[in-house]
Amino acid sequence: MSDKTLQLKAFERLLIIMDELREQCPWDKKQTMQTLRHLTIEEVYELGDAILDDDLDEVKKELGDVLLHIVFYSKIGSESNAFDIADVCNSICDKLIDRHPHIYGDVVVENEDDVKRNWEQLKLKEGKKSVLEGVPKSLPAMVKANRIQDKVAGVGFDWEEPNQVFEKVEEELGELQVEINAGNQNQIESEFGDVLFSMINYARFLKIDPESALERTNKKFIKRFQYLEQKSKELDKPLSDMTLAEMDIYWEEAKKI
Repeated sequence: MSDKTLQLKAFERLLIIMDELREQCPWDKKQTMQTLRHLTIEEVYELGDAILDDDLDEVKKELGDVLLHIVFYSKIGSESNAFDIADVCNSICDKLIDRHPHIYGDVVVENEDDVKRNWEQLKLKEGKKSVLEGVPKSLPAMVKANRIQDKVAGVGFDWEEPNQVFEKVEEELGELQVEINAGNQNQIESEFGDVLFSMINYARFLKIDPESALERTNKKFIKRFQYLEQKSKELDKPLSDMTLAEMDIYWEEAKKI
């Protein structure tokens, strides 16, 4: 059998198992879209962790969990005749064809930026009143800021050069310092938000995903701090009894690991 045939058989196997679980398993029978929602979000974050760790075996497993949720929602949808997995697949296929006229039509593009601009313009033609309608309200603030900036850039609202964005970062830092010096707490929060927003924008120009960059730093910090905790135990000396100079010695050691 061809690879495509094997893939389709594997997908069919999952659909059959989902039917069986929905019919026979007490837990699966009780689930609704609402009860699955928070679990789906958790699974996507676990997939994100596996990707950051570059653990391909774990990526495979987490993709399976996410796929299960897609099939689960589709099964629930089919029970009220709202939609089924075929509708889900055909819907995304139709969207991909419509949004890629440079592949399935006669539109000519020169690069990735042209594709993104066309994508946003096509969405507006489909009836969306704003290019920002597609940004989920419940996204974490950093991810949301990144998506907002990416989307408005798709219709030409963007800086031309990275150095212009960096100058904006410096400008926002200066405004933050002014408010800090003035002790205006409300404005400090506002200006701090502006600094973060401009830094996220700068990351986009540097071709860096700010969420991934920050999470990698989180992981790095955790690893180093846990090394510090380990040394504290070996010395039988609580961290609270160590001076910053003592802790810094082991912190520097952790950097070399």
